[in-house]
Amino acid sequence: MAPGLWWFLSTACVALALVPAGSHLAELPLKLRLPAHDYLVVQQLYAGWSLFGAVVSGALLSTGVLTVLERHEPRLLAAALLAFVCILCTQIVFWVFTQPVNRATRNWTVLPPENWQHLRRQWEYSHAASAVLNLIALFALLYAAAAHEAGLFR
Repeated sequence: MAPGLWWFLSTACVALALVPAGSHLAELPLKLRLPAHDYLVVQQLYAGWSLFGAVVSGALLSTGVLTVLERHEPRLLAAALLAFVCILCTQIVFWVFTQPVNRATRNWTVLPPENWQHLRRQWEYSHAASAVLNLIALFALLYAAAAHEAGLFR
């Protein structure tokens, strides 16, 4: 597969991965103010969002391949590597901070009475961190594409 196709695939997957993460970031200020019952109701809107895991996997795989393909082009390599590392970090954030909360709350179907607000903050802020990392990855890919097209890397 040509590098141009990997750039397109990487950018598309990273952009699609930003959709759920970005929505979590946009909702964060209002959701942190919700009372327990209302928060549980709102959280049910995310049922099925785990399917976006395929998009994140695609973003991780495609940016990884892109990093290998561009290893001889330092400026393109830097952008591809930054995107890959950012997407990799979203996975670290998910498995270290988000998934334990999902497990403790059974995907927000129950609220542990003693620490639900702490768990909510951890869950919400972990998604916010992932959104920022996704955005950095997307900007790195877009910058590299625009700079390459403009001839800045020649």
